[in-house]
Amino acid sequence: MNRNVRFLLPALAVSVLLALLLSPFASSRPDGLEWVAEARGFLHLSEGEPPLQAPIPDYILPGVESERLATGLAGLVGTLLVFGAGWSVARFLRRR
Repeated sequence: MNRNVRFLLPALAVSVLLALLLSPFASSRPDGLEWVAEARGFLHLSEGEPPLQAPIPDYILPGVESERLATGLAGLVGTLLVFGAGWSVARFLRRR
């Protein structure tokens, strides 16, 4: 097995496990950008229809009734997407 694969597979497994286990305990308070926008009084400017819809709004996977499970699954999907994007960019750059 390739040396990189021997590292990446366990790293991905640990990342997925952490995303599933820890994301339901994420803070329900607003993130830093939202907090600053509210504190500075320009949060209302972002109200209305956004130009792009978030694929996983408010870090909760749509269609799942349990909020904790929906949050955990959102963390899992996000982890897999970021891992896949990073791996794809690395493979593309490696070919060059």
